Amino acid sequence: MAADSNSANPLDQLRLSLMQEVLPVGLAVLERARQGGPGKVVEAFTAGSEDPIADLRQEGEPVARGVRDQLDAVSPGLGNPVMPVSVSVDEPATVEQDGPDDLLPTLRRIEERLEELRRRLPEPQQE
Repeated sequence: MAADSNSANPLDQLRLSLMQEVLPVGLAVLERARQGGPGKVVEAFTAGSEDPIADLRQEGEPVARGVRDQLDAVSPGLGNPVMPVSVSVDEPATVEQDGPDDLLPTLRRIEERLEELRRRLPEPQQE
């Protein structure tokens, strides 16, 4: 099941299961019935596949994705799950934090590497 098992709300788990598991299978069955009638639907189960439900889920997933996206357009999170995220900001080091004594060696090291790079690059040709 694609729903988060740690989710505290069983209704959310049910909705996610319906959206991610049942909807694609149902849409694939409907499309098969529309294209070839009941025989085309039964074919999914009699064609010798080891997991016909997984095959139907895969077959219906592109259409189901479109339906979920349309539901999200109506209300964000309705079709696709809204995942909680954690955002943190690491403050970059400043001269005051590192101290001016740490900055000069770093700048010298950068300058030396740039000079080494210039020595290794070919001279630009003039016309």
